[in-house]
Amino acid sequence: MAEDEVRREWFEKDYYATLGVPKNASAAEIKKAYRKLAQQHHPDANPGNRDSEDRFKEVSAAYDVLGDADKRSRYDQVRDMAAAGYGATGFPGPGGRGSAGGGFPGGGAYESVDLGDLLGGMFGGGAGRRGRQARPRKGADLETEVTATFDDAMRGVTVPVKLTGPAPCGTCHGSGAAPGTSPTTCAQCGGDGQVAVNQGFFSMAQTCPRCQGSGRIVESPCPTCKGTGAQRRTRRLQVKLPAGVQDGARIRLTGKGEPGGAGVPAGDLFVRVRVRPHAVFGRKGDHLTVRLPITYPEAALGAQVQVPTLDGPVTLKVPAGTPTGKTFRIKGKGVPTKGGHGDLLATVQVDVPGKLSKHEKELLRQLQDERTESPRAELGVA
Repeated sequence: MAEDEVRREWFEKDYYATLGVPKNASAAEIKKAYRKLAQQHHPDANPGNRDSEDRFKEVSAAYDVLGDADKRSRYDQVRDMAAAGYGATGFPGPGGRGSAGGGFPGGGAYESVDLGDLLGGMFGGGAGRRGRQARPRKGADLETEVTATFDDAMRGVTVPVKLTGPAPCGTCHGSGAAPGTSPTTCAQCGGDGQVAVNQGFFSMAQTCPRCQGSGRIVESPCPTCKGTGAQRRTRRLQVKLPAGVQDGARIRLTGKGEPGGAGVPAGDLFVRVRVRPHAVFGRKGDHLTVRLPITYPEAALGAQVQVPTLDGPVTLKVPAGTPTGKTFRIKGKGVPTKGGHGDLLATVQVDVPGKLSKHEKELLRQLQDERTESPRAELGVA
């Protein structure tokens, strides 16, 4: 664990219980629980309710740890230590694996044991040395979905996105401070967000009780958001889909997710793109595909045929004797890419008419009579 993250409250607080999830909960379950509780207890939804405001802060603090895979792993290790008897104020009492009265098994005295060595072996750093506090975790990420036509996806398009939920306060723009004022640096922690607590032979860092770990103090809270820096409202954004975007692509808009609270960066918005199928073209990576029907005479004798592309038809030379299923590559007529374009893959299919006139039937019989070889000869049958 990093030196500045050995937190006293990790020994004392059960963040899983705070969010109402089991210890083996998945990341998705933790996020879902947090969002539900945060929405329920957000100051905007409970104006003037101090209990809800305190509960909101508790839920946010729990998600700050459990919502981060690395912090969660280290928190679990600290909680395991606490369950074994190693508390934030020292080592186990008599009957534990070490005690102030009798020392450690094997005669080691309590005073000779350095908690920094113990935690250092587990986390790779000394616990008794206080470093700078990492800023509070950013706000929650959001995800939404947009749909584009195939043609729009190929040429690129800007689409509107509507989001309803927590957003940066429109009055203070997320600072939490009333108009004309600004947050100040917390005098108690000097902006670190943590203070050192003397535990006897060692000291530990804990969240600053004055600023709740933000490193900032809002002396004059914004009247709209009550100092949280966020409010529930509807936002309308414009999302640019790049030319050639694929179905299922995920576009990230940094800082457009849920606000993280006063002075804390907002989360990100992820936009999932759905592209409607095209009536003519398919897609294979950076290449477009098209089925190209040709007549029997065109396949047998060869022909110049028109092939549709995104930029209009082009002429393709079909050699004599082309079989059905043959694929021709037309360079540069595929999906737009950063380096240019993919190709168009045109697969011919010999068209067999469903209805024939009497004259057509007679001509085909004459052609059949002219054929001396059976196409099934290699199979050993006539």
